[in-house]
Amino acid sequence: MSAAAAAPAVVAADFGLRAPTPPAWFEAAAGSLETLLVDHANCEKKAASTALGLMFAYADDTRLGLSLARLAREELRHYEQVVRLLDALGFKYTRLSPGRYAGELRRALSTHEPARRLDLLIVGALIEARSCERFRGLAPRLPPRVGGFYAGLEAAEARHTQLYLDLARDYAARAGLGVAARFDELARIESLLATQPDPVFRFHSGSPA
Repeated sequence: MSAAAAAPAVVAADFGLRAPTPPAWFEAAAGSLETLLVDHANCEKKAASTALGLMFAYADDTRLGLSLARLAREELRHYEQVVRLLDALGFKYTRLSPGRYAGELRRALSTHEPARRLDLLIVGALIEARSCERFRGLAPRLPPRVGGFYAGLEAAEARHTQLYLDLARDYAARAGLGVAARFDELARIESLLATQPDPVFRFHSGSPA
């Protein structure tokens, strides 16, 4: 196995992901560049929206609000960069139906507070960690212009992952909640969504069915 193929597993372990992205997903991504970039742009918008949603939902938490304001700005900047890249490559930015990944993760969230708030922060960390892992795995497999861009995004996603983890731990300590068991359960669900056969290719989809 090449170093590039082995890299996602290393990142998965570093950020608490329970399984690396299957090689078949990376192969499908390399052959579906337009869809990959369009859905990536959508993911950046959704990430900014998630951060803003948390800021509004928990407006009394100044640390969370300031931290996520910075994160939302960065996600929107990434969205702009992806859309410009699409245009430069001659691709059209169009609407895509959502994949199952984010929706199924949201179904796993607790429905009551304070557990729901902790779950939202943990899921935020897991999504950013998966993005980080996929950026690293994609970078050497894509055309240089796109691969170089993705290599640069990896560090940003790592920062976002750490931010959500820090916010989750901080909130859990203040609310008297345990993090480890809940993280394990949500990470287990995330790993299934990112690795099991998936009929629709998206940035966060599972292995091609």
